Amino acid sequence: MISTQSPLARKLGNFVALSEAELAVLDTLHRRRRSFAAGRDIVFEGQTHQAAYILADGWVCSYKLMRNGSRQIVDFQIPGDFLGLRSVLFRTADHSVEPVTAVEASEVLESDLLQTFADTPRLATAVLWAASRDEAMVVEHLVGIGRRDARERMAHFLLELSARLTLVGRGTRDGFACPLTQYHLADALGLSAVHVNRVLRELREDGLATFQKGRVTIHDFDRLADLAEFDRAYLDQEGPLLR
Repeated sequence: MISTQSPLARKLGNFVALSEAELAVLDTLHRRRRSFAAGRDIVFEGQTHQAAYILADGWVCSYKLMRNGSRQIVDFQIPGDFLGLRSVLFRTADHSVEPVTAVEASEVLESDLLQTFADTPRLATAVLWAASRDEAMVVEHLVGIGRRDARERMAHFLLELSARLTLVGRGTRDGFACPLTQYHLADALGLSAVHVNRVLRELREDGLATFQKGRVTIHDFDRLADLAEFDRAYLDQEGPLLR
């Protein structure tokens, strides 16, 4: 049975205090566990009749590829996140999903998802909350690319990752393991890899944060949050609203 400390249960439990019966239903979504290698797309843009996945371990990125070969990473998914949920509901995938690392994920068919929603409305509400939270993050990313300068953009991105990973037990306010490269950061933040390197160096030299050897260390959370004007209210992580 799925642990109450699993990433998905921890994430959804932040909005709904899940009962044992609801956790048991949640467990049925994990029947088909699959492994994926890094660098091979799980979901392709334009793909039809695509299953969704629940990420159990590893990191992936959602992206759109332009005609000239450039890539815009829309978001990164971490354990506890759904992958390709819109692809199930829209019938056609509107973006691609690529593992950044080797990942473990549970395949969720449309029929399974709809049956779960019908059987446990509170669980359906929790998934809707998670999807709405993801949309709120995309809005913040749009604001970041459009209106924040490079330092503010990077600071906000690192703080958001810190909050998301802390929620599912994979990080703390002081830092977290991070497998992303500077090229990932460049494609996500609308910067060049050279600019990313310069901004990370500035944050390190200013005693705010260090990103080295696969780990982000936040040296001064309050100053970093002030730089980014980071208001975590959009992440809605203050505890269950439904009990």
